[in-house]
Amino acid sequence: MKIEMNWAGGMKFESTSAFGHKISTDASEEQGGKSEGYKPTELILYGIAGCTGIDIVRLMKKQRQEMTSLKIEVIAHQRDDYPKPFHTFEIKFIAKGKNLEEKRLQKAINMSEEKYCVVSQTMQEKAVITTSYEIIEE
Repeated sequence: MKIEMNWAGGMKFESTSAFGHKISTDASEEQGGKSEGYKPTELILYGIAGCTGIDIVRLMKKQRQEMTSLKIEVIAHQRDDYPKPFHTFEIKFIAKGKNLEEKRLQKAINMSEEKYCVVSQTMQEKAVITTSYEIIEE
């Protein structure tokens, strides 16, 4: 998987998703931005919610559970000192439906966390990050 983001002035960066949707990140006005996009750290939370959500909907359908809605709340806790990495994620799933079985929902959540969701798998492990750079004269 590969993405590219382009600087759009100020503290704003823009990109287009694999599905053709525009995405922007920005800093708050206090940090020199204009608050015209997502906070980059916020996208981590949306990523883990969306990834597990897709898995759970798919797995519940597979288990013949009639889920009519799924709300996912994510609270991420950070250290107080910089660089303020997240150290704990609290994820709450609120499922609605007809005759939903608790054990089947729990099984779907566990399977997502342990086997399917790339985002939560990455958050549970410590990924290796490598960097490089290129300078182009104008």
